[in-house]
Order: sequence, then structure tokens, then C-alpha cells
Amino acid sequence: MEKIKVLVADDHAVVREGLRKLLDEQSDIEVVGEATDGMQAVKKVKSIRPDVALLDIAMPQLNGLEAVGLIKESVPETQVVLLSMHIKDAYVYQALNSGALGYVLKASPTSDVLEAIRAAHRGEHFLSSRINSKLISTFLKNREEKPAVDGYNLLSEREQQVFRLLVEGRSNAEIADILCISSKTVDKHRANTMRKLDIHNMVEMVKYAIKIGVIGPELWED
Repeated sequence: MEKIKVLVADDHAVVREGLRKLLDEQSDIEVVGEATDGMQAVKKVKSIRPDVALLDIAMPQLNGLEAVGLIKESVPETQVVLLSMHIKDAYVYQALNSGALGYVLKASPTSDVLEAIRAAHRGEHFLSSRINSKLISTFLKNREEKPAVDGYNLLSEREQQVFRLLVEGRSNAEIADILCISSKTVDKHRANTMRKLDIHNMVEMVKYAIKIGVIGPELWED
């Protein structure tokens, strides 16, 4: 039987060790790599191309929510499961909208982690039981009703990456470092994005991002 190849990303060594021990005990799962921050996770996914990336949300350099979009845009065949202490719908919605298939609360039993990985590998969604059970069906319904082509979908892959990082509060310098491009190139993508979306400032950009579900409003209230 071919094993599910998993990359584990968490900035705490004790957590990574615990997850690796749990996963190594499973006959159908193999840990093929580890990462200590979100940026390293994205880079390792690109090189290792695991079946599933298990990411903590609260990581330095690039948090899990930011990493999901970059992973799905660069290695779409890798499915993503997020681990989090946050139960807010806004975080879960952003995770799903970015392409994650699983969202597991750290307070959940370890069986949830295993179920989420296996479900993601099958291409199915999995949420911890404490999360609103109606959230996935609402998300999927809204996604189906959304027009196939809108302004955001007309952006190039790189422009979408820059857009996501901008509305999450990243500076031009941070975006340049994350995407391995120059600040001048970030400025160019930012200008092209605003022109294509007919947006003239960051306030309008954030409002648009909330409207299309790229971020949740609660993320900007905290």
C-alpha cells in the first residue's frame, strides 16, 4: 500500500516531534519533511511535493493562512490541513477559501489530525467537531454561486499572491522577500492589480478582499 506523504510545519520542536511520532505510528502515513516556519514550508512543499501539508497557523515569517494560498498556487496537487487554536469562523473561512481542505483545533483529539489528513488525501473537507458544522456547506454553496470569472480571477497567479499578502497587512519589503522578487516588481504587480480591479487605495482593496472572501472581516478587527 502506498503511504500518504506528509510535510509537518510548526515552529515548536516539541509539537513537530509529537506529530511525527503520531504519524509514524500509522501504517498508511509517512512524514517526508518538516518545516519551522511558513516560508520554509512553502519552499519545502515545492521541492518535496508531499500529498498533504500539515501546517500550524501561528508560525513566524509566514503564517499558515498565508502559506496555504502560496502552496495551492504553486503545487495545487498538495492538499493542506491547518492546525489552530482559533475557532473563529473568519479564520476557518479564510483557510477554506485559500484552498485548505482541513481545519483541526489543537484542543481536538489526535484522531482528528489523522482523519483530516486521510480526508484531505481523498480530496474531502474535514473540520474539527467544535467548529460550526454548517460552515463548509455555506462556503461550498457560496463558491458555487459565485461567477466563474470575476476581477480577482482575471489577475495573474503572481498578482493574486501579491494581492493576498497586501490585504493580510504585509509590507512591500516583506512581500518581496516571501516571493523572492524585488520591491520594484511588487510595486508593479500592486499597480497592475489595482488597475485591473479599479481599486485606488488599500482601504478599497481590503473591502474587496472581504467581499470576495479572500479574508474575513474579523481578521482586520483583532
